[in-house]
Amino acid sequence: MNEHETQPTAQRDQTPRETSENPPQQDAPQQDARQENGAQVSTDSAPPGIPDAAIPELVIISGMSGAGRSTAAKCLEDLGWFVVDNLPPALIPTMVELGARSQGNVARIAVVVDVRGRRFFDNLRESLADLDTRGVTRRIVFLESSDDALVRRFESVRRPHPLQGDGRIVDGIAAERELLRELRGDADLVIDTSSLNVHELRAKMDAQFAGEEEPELRATVMSFGFKYGLPVDADLVVDMRFLPNPHWVPELRPFTGVNEEVAAYVFNQPGAKEFLDRYAELLQLVAAGYRREGKRYVTIAVGCTGGKHRSVAMSEKLAARLAAEGVETVVVHRDMGRE
Repeated sequence: MNEHETQPTAQRDQTPRETSENPPQQDAPQQDARQENGAQVSTDSAPPGIPDAAIPELVIISGMSGAGRSTAAKCLEDLGWFVVDNLPPALIPTMVELGARSQGNVARIAVVVDVRGRRFFDNLRESLADLDTRGVTRRIVFLESSDDALVRRFESVRRPHPLQGDGRIVDGIAAERELLRELRGDADLVIDTSSLNVHELRAKMDAQFAGEEEPELRATVMSFGFKYGLPVDADLVVDMRFLPNPHWVPELRPFTGVNEEVAAYVFNQPGAKEFLDRYAELLQLVAAGYRREGKRYVTIAVGCTGGKHRSVAMSEKLAARLAAEGVETVVVHRDMGRE
């Protein structure tokens, strides 16, 4: 019988027959469950257990509006944390459960909470208590700043404080500070950003969460053709058009810079190997500076006329050199095969 031929509910015999195939169910243990949309849903109010080994590390970022919450969150994201911004506090335990079920793919979670109302704050307290009962280890990072510094920041961006209403910026700051007083007292780490710039705040976060290892720098080495335009996301651009073009060698023209014969031709030209050595040394200096300034990603664009021969060969060698020096590197050939 297909679904269009089913009888009306009122006419069905809803009493199961007691046969050898359908034995009485009175001796079966009663299950505390109900049906929702055809699925069995447990009504047990106890939270589901989470294996200790699967519980992700949790950091809750909060603090004064304008004190640098977004910068702190971005820093943790660059360090490999899974960051959720403006998550309602009531959903934090659910987020931890999802991380625990990820089979280790989400081992560190950072949640940015923006406490702007009494009920919101009550939800946060309930969620923290829930996490404690589940045995979840969590840390609270609280971003603090002086009234003068916060006023200057809000005035510089020409935006009102979220709690000032019809009053002044200082009124909103005072209301928020009072609302967050208890949370600040519970914080594991309080960072005063009154006199810190963005780079200094990132350095403090790195010191707390990067561990003993130096924060990683990730590089993308991208070959491209100048005739197709510069890559808009390039941090550094180098030009390989000072080398002879394999395009004018008939037996090499059909191939690309990943071909051994083309690469050998390029690096047998005067200046090619010297450029690779000296530019790799320059990148060591630049990479150290990027790390000090809190920059974690760099895109190096290597160009030639069409993005097929010279730039591809140099990108491959440069990426291999960076990888050998411990830089996590990805190679992208933007225009190869475009002609």
